[in-house]
Amino acid sequence: MTGGLVLRWRRASVRLHPRTLVVCAVLGGLTLVLALWSVTLGTMPLSIGEVVTALTGGGDEQLNKVVLEWRLPRVVGALLFGAALGISGAVFQSLTRNPLGSPDVIGFTTGAFTGVVLTLLAGLTSYAALTAGALAGGLVTAFAVYLFAFRRGVQGFRFIIVGIAVSAFLGGVNTWFSVKVDLDVALRAAVWGAGSLSVVDWPAIRVGAVVLAVVLIAAPAAQRRMRRLELGDDTAAMLGVPVETSKALLILLGVIAIALVTAVAGPIAFVALAAPQIARRLTRQGTSVDLAGSAMVGSLLLLGADIIAQHAIPGVRLPTGAVTVAIGGAYLVWLLARESRRSLDTTGAG
Repeated sequence: MTGGLVLRWRRASVRLHPRTLVVCAVLGGLTLVLALWSVTLGTMPLSIGEVVTALTGGGDEQLNKVVLEWRLPRVVGALLFGAALGISGAVFQSLTRNPLGSPDVIGFTTGAFTGVVLTLLAGLTSYAALTAGALAGGLVTAFAVYLFAFRRGVQGFRFIIVGIAVSAFLGGVNTWFSVKVDLDVALRAAVWGAGSLSVVDWPAIRVGAVVLAVVLIAAPAAQRRMRRLELGDDTAAMLGVPVETSKALLILLGVIAIALVTAVAGPIAFVALAAPQIARRLTRQGTSVDLAGSAMVGSLLLLGADIIAQHAIPGVRLPTGAVTVAIGGAYLVWLLARESRRSLDTTGAG
């Protein structure tokens, strides 16, 4: 796709499309309003004015404690981790050229969770250790999927099928751990496996922000590689793109993003699956997925799911992952039906 505004700084450049900028601005406004509203909700209802007062440092001790220490970390976590899920989903859907090529479908989320379980088994519970465990689990899973799927290069459909098989295997391993390990560890792993933002605090936000900053710095270069790889391996190679090296680096970027979320909040499904496709339809970038739009939609989706998890049923707080699974399951059924109809139409036309 051509056109748009090109920003250059030394040898780096990034192309900005007007519609993408407008969509991101609208999504940013909606997310800001939803975030402020989310902070007002709870057993101690607040007004928007009281939230703004606390955010600007003018509140009393009780107001500041409720806003800054109890509610704001969860909202910021939803925004950061939603963006990471959106970016990870966009990377893998671009690599596989398939809307089903999400990290929670092809096993990388399950692999990161296995890494977290092994870290807990080793007695390590710090955020840094859990992040390292999730990253190691995700990378080992990615390496295994890449190795098993490689046959004169990596093709998207085979990559997805191998990923689903590896995900099923790791799911069995995780279940085996849960019945064999100490009860306390099994309970912690089970709670973690539900996927929740209830444990998010400022130390977790700081770890997440550092990792996400690395992902965002690499995003413009990754977006350029994704655009060229979407043209096909041969065309990308003629344009000077080292195909397999680029795919390996993009897989690393996507795994880092998904491992970040899994380490802090547990496996949260379907945001990575839905966000890139919603962003693609909003930005109208053809068959390409956009990292910035996917990150914005991911933040909005996860924040909305977390609000539902906390407040939809009075007196009951659901795991955020349970809400995303319920909403995402319906989306997955719709997506499978749509892909099936498209396949039948293509076969009939052929």
